[in-house]
Amino acid sequence: MTRGGLSTVLLGAALAPIDLFIVNVALPTINADLHTTTATLEWIVAGYGIAFALLLVVGGRLGDAFGHRRVFSLGLAAFTLTSLVCGIAPTAGVLVAARVAQGAAAALMVPQVLSIIQATTTGEQRSRTIGYYGATGGIAMVVGQLLGGVLVSADLAGSGWRPIFLVNVPIGVLGLVLARRLLPETRARNPLGVDGWGTGLLGLTLLTLLVPLMEGRALGWPAWCWVLLAAFPFAAAAFVTVERRLEARGVTPLLPPSLVRMPSVGRGLSVAVPFFLGFGGFLFVYALVLQDGLHLGPLASGLALTPMAVAFLVMSLLSSRFVARLGHHVIVLGTTVQVVGLLALIGAVLLSWPDVTVLALTPGMLVTGAGQGLAGPTLVRVVLSRVPSESAGAGSGMLTTTQQSSLALGVATLGTLFVALTGTWGVAGALLLVTGVQAVMMVGVAVSARRLPDPRG
Repeated sequence: MTRGGLSTVLLGAALAPIDLFIVNVALPTINADLHTTTATLEWIVAGYGIAFALLLVVGGRLGDAFGHRRVFSLGLAAFTLTSLVCGIAPTAGVLVAARVAQGAAAALMVPQVLSIIQATTTGEQRSRTIGYYGATGGIAMVVGQLLGGVLVSADLAGSGWRPIFLVNVPIGVLGLVLARRLLPETRARNPLGVDGWGTGLLGLTLLTLLVPLMEGRALGWPAWCWVLLAAFPFAAAAFVTVERRLEARGVTPLLPPSLVRMPSVGRGLSVAVPFFLGFGGFLFVYALVLQDGLHLGPLASGLALTPMAVAFLVMSLLSSRFVARLGHHVIVLGTTVQVVGLLALIGAVLLSWPDVTVLALTPGMLVTGAGQGLAGPTLVRVVLSRVPSESAGAGSGMLTTTQQSSLALGVATLGTLFVALTGTWGVAGALLLVTGVQAVMMVGVAVSARRLPDPRG
C-alpha cells in the first residue's frame, strides 16, 4: 500500500472515533441551543454508538462481498452527508436521528480499513501499518477533545456547536477523492452472508435495555419502560438461540457462540464490558461537570480532558512492551493505575469544590488516562490472541460490537445515575459517587483480569 493509500484509510478510521469524542465537549452548548433534556443528550452520544455497534459486522461482510474500497467510499459518503445533516439540524430530534445514521455510516466505513490493510500489505509492513491503525484511536481521542473545544469556543459566525459536525464535510469530500485515486479494489474470496435475524435480535436486545434506562427517569418511569426492561432477557435469549442454531447449521452468525466459548474471548469480553462501560460513562459525566458544574468554557473543558487523552495515547503505544514482560497482568496494572487516578480526582473535588481548577484535575486525569491506555489495548490483544486466523474478522467484529455497546451502556447507566443524583446530592456529591462507583468497577476488573489467559502464549 502506498503512503497516500494508508493516509486515506487511516483518515476514515480516525473520523469515526473523533466524532465520538468531539461531541462530549459540545454537549452543554447543544443543550443550551436546542433546549434538550439530559436523556436527549445521552441519545446524541449513545445513538451513534448503538448504530455503530449493531451494524459493524454487517458492514464488514458487505465489504467482503461487494468490494472493500467500494463500501469504504459508500460509508465515507454517507458519513459526510449525515455530518452535514447533524450540523444543520434544526431540532434535537433531527440531531439524534442524524447521529444514529452517522453511526450506521461509520459501521460501513471502519471495517473496510483493516480489510484493505490485510489485503494490500504483508510481513513487516503489515505489522507496522496495524500499529498505526491501533494508535489512531488514541490520536482521535486527543484531536476530538481539542478540536471540539476550539470549534465551539470560536463560535464561527454565531454557529456555536455546529462546526464540530460541519468540519467533517470537506474532510469527507477530500477522502472520497483520495479513495478513488489511491485505494485498490479488494474483496474476500468466499464472502459470508449477512445474518439478518441476528442483527435484528441484537438491535432489539440493545434497545429494550437502553431505551428505558435513558428515558425512564425523565418520563417518570411509565409502564412501557418496565415492559421493555422485562422483555430484555427474552430478547437476549432469542438472540443467543438463533446464533447457536445458525452456527449448528454451518452458517457463520453475526456473533459466533463458538468464539465466546474460547477462554480468551469469553473471559476477555466479560472484563471488557465493565471496562468500556466505565470509560463511556466517565467521559459523558465529566463533560457535563466541567461546563455545567465548574462553568468552564468548551475550550477549557477540552484542555481539562486532554491530559487524559495524551496519557492514553502514550501508554497505548507503550503497552506492547509491557505485555512482552508482564503478559495479561498489564490489565491488572492498568486498572490499578486507573483506580489511583480516579481517587486523585475524588480528592481534588473534595479539597477544592467549587473552585476546582484545570490544574488541580490534571494529575488525576493523567494517571487515569495512563491506566486506561495500558489496560484497553492489552484487553483487545487478549481477546483476539487465540482466535484462529480464519475467524479473525468475526472475532474483531465481536470485540468492537461489545466495546461500542458497552460505551453506550456506560452513558445510559452512569450518566443517568449522575443526573438523577444532582437534584438531591448536588453536582459535587453526584460526581463523587459516580466516580467512586467507577473506581469499584475497575477494582473488579483488576481482580477478574487475573484469570485471563496470557496473550504471549
